[in-house]
Amino acid sequence: MDRASAKRWSWLNDERARGLIYQILLLGCVAALACGAIYNAVVNMRARGIPMGFGFWNDVAGFDINLHLIQYSNLSTYGRAFWVGVLNTLLVSAISIPLATLLGFVIGVSRLSPNWLLSRFALVYTSILRNTPLLLLLLFWYNAVLKSLPGPRQSISIGGAVFLNDRGLYLPMPIARAPASLFAGAVVAAVALAFGFRAWARRRQDRTGTQAPTAVVAAALILGLPALVTAAAGAPFTFDVARLSGFNFKGGLQIIPEMAALVFGLVTFTAAFIAEIVRAGVLAVPVGQSEAAGALGLHRGLAMKLVVIPQAMRLITPPLTSQFLNVVKNSSLAVFVGYPDLVQIFAGTVLNQTQAAVQVMAITMAVYLAISLSVALALNAFNARYALKGR
Repeated sequence: MDRASAKRWSWLNDERARGLIYQILLLGCVAALACGAIYNAVVNMRARGIPMGFGFWNDVAGFDINLHLIQYSNLSTYGRAFWVGVLNTLLVSAISIPLATLLGFVIGVSRLSPNWLLSRFALVYTSILRNTPLLLLLLFWYNAVLKSLPGPRQSISIGGAVFLNDRGLYLPMPIARAPASLFAGAVVAAVALAFGFRAWARRRQDRTGTQAPTAVVAAALILGLPALVTAAAGAPFTFDVARLSGFNFKGGLQIIPEMAALVFGLVTFTAAFIAEIVRAGVLAVPVGQSEAAGALGLHRGLAMKLVVIPQAMRLITPPLTSQFLNVVKNSSLAVFVGYPDLVQIFAGTVLNQTQAAVQVMAITMAVYLAISLSVALALNAFNARYALKGR
């Protein structure tokens, strides 16, 4: 090979150039496989008469949904049913994530408690729940606990306003009156003032070391300001209490057993894993930090709150993100207890009626991907605050 030819092919000795070629070849192979799969799917869908587009979206659904946050009937469209499923999934996730986090933190800190009985209880809880399949736990809450409750006529009553039976939990339904807007404004103003006072108290503590009773002031603002508005303008709400009519209750706010079983299962199951994450994060903080806090006169609870937990959060938040995502994804097991979430409504009933499997499954996966990415972004932003503080 002459010198000109050697120079022409010398770029093959460049590691970056070779890597770029390999990546282009790999991308081409993946694209070829994807095109082949799409072509095969289109051919088979046409041969079997499966719909190719999204024309079914505006067709009448023809089935009822027992829980819907937006207006829906059996004359609504498949698109409307889809949004009902999305909102139901978001509802159970929004309820389960805070409750699981709170319970997990309590159990995790309890495992480190010097109280032998409390720490052993937390150990037994995490050991049992972490080794129990979630599906089994959901079926336990639904069949063994909720379905064993008495019927409507024998309902468990609390103060004549709250009723519990095998058809759900009935709570008084708040109905807004004219002063409701003033009440809502007072609540928003009280929360804003509480956060403002907390920020001011932190700045003052950084300058002078003097602590302010932020919790007491926040409670006084959040409870006192709306109470003053209520006393001046009148009650912002009236309540529609459920009443027994025939063989069932009418009125009020009903929490169906399927939703309760799903929330209980997700919360108790996820809290066991969060508890272990919290315990590991707290133990990872050097013991010297707790000893230094004790030397400054902080008792154990205050040292945990002000010194240990803030440092542990940098270690807790990343695995905590995975547990939050698991709550969203595990909510798809709702189909086994009959809760009408996205999977049961859209990937179940709608798919069976329309036979548009590819479109339905693609939309369902896209929704879960969007929710998961949103949760991950929010937790990453939260974690960035602690990461910056630690630098």
